[in-house]
Amino acid sequence: MTGSHAKRTFKYRFYPTAAQAAELSRTFGCVRKVYNLALQARTEAWTLRSERINYNATSAMLTAWKKSKEFAFLNDVSSVPLQQCLRHLQAAFAGFFARRARYPRFKSKKQSRRSAEYTTSGFRFRHGELTLAKMSEPLDIVWSRPLPEDAAPSTVTVSQDAAGRWFVSLLIEDPSVKPLPQTDAAVGVDVGLDHLLTLSTGEKISNPRHERKDRARLALAQRRLAKKEKGSANRAKAGRRVAKIHARIADRRRDHLHKLSTRLVRENQTLVIEDLAVRNMVKNRRLARAISDAAWSTFRNMLEYKAEWYGRELITVDRFFPSSRLCSNCGSLRQRMPLNVRTWTCDCGTTHDRDVNAAKNLKAAGLAVSVCGAGVRPQRRTPGGQSAVKQKAL
Repeated sequence: MTGSHAKRTFKYRFYPTAAQAAELSRTFGCVRKVYNLALQARTEAWTLRSERINYNATSAMLTAWKKSKEFAFLNDVSSVPLQQCLRHLQAAFAGFFARRARYPRFKSKKQSRRSAEYTTSGFRFRHGELTLAKMSEPLDIVWSRPLPEDAAPSTVTVSQDAAGRWFVSLLIEDPSVKPLPQTDAAVGVDVGLDHLLTLSTGEKISNPRHERKDRARLALAQRRLAKKEKGSANRAKAGRRVAKIHARIADRRRDHLHKLSTRLVRENQTLVIEDLAVRNMVKNRRLARAISDAAWSTFRNMLEYKAEWYGRELITVDRFFPSSRLCSNCGSLRQRMPLNVRTWTCDCGTTHDRDVNAAKNLKAAGLAVSVCGAGVRPQRRTPGGQSAVKQKAL
């Protein structure tokens, strides 16, 4: 980042008192209600009158709802998260009209994320203690890592996951996030299932398969959940057990990907990856579970924002580039190469490991584009992570 400090989210677990938990649960419910009311109003205005309603109009509606008897309970919680959810709805519609996202959906009590966002007028952060609006006591936060010196959060988001754990996320400008010293190192990264990553250096990083390790525990917990009576307290308890296993899997996966992505960004000036259509790939029923567990999209997202933070270049090569079938030594192209072929010998006499060869070709293709803009229909990622001009094949 140049010019200003990067904004980072620092997420911590906290343990609310009974009164704080009740207040936050009420806030979550009110946020969900206001979001759904505003979405319904905007949808009806468009379908019935072809009229677009913006944030200002829904904000005025919120004031009217608070004055009505039916929705007077909205006055019992802080108004800041309610206004923020209207801003989130505005952003969702902006994404839809720009064709970046689907039409906004109604929030469900059971399925949707339980969260509330507070801006600076909705919280007080002093001497390492965070107190939210409508609360008299600060939150009991486990400060698992230090905040930047003189940290001043611009927004605070409180959430509760399906396992019942409470989290608080603070958005803060971090002066420690700045471009790293320039280096000549570049690496091609090929993702897979047998090995999570194969690098152009020849290094292979094993796939931890976090979901597979806990699959037996997860299946047992899900069977027990299925036997519980719907709506009962025992079913809710069994549901939390299932959610805790899912959370354990997701936490370990995220931690592993963070360590890998940080290491690659710190060690290399240029990183080249393949632009995979993961959404289409998971439609393969035999591979969907393994692909989801590998979390290739999450890994790519991490590389994107960390490359932006630290002044690195991330290049994505078009998914139709034949990285596996192209000899990285002589450049000849094989017509076919089934997935079960893991090693092959080119006519030039070079024997290739399929994945290492693909990573080498990705690196060469990315560097060619970086230097002269030639060749293999790659697409460079802009700082915001959006695709820029896609080069045409020669």
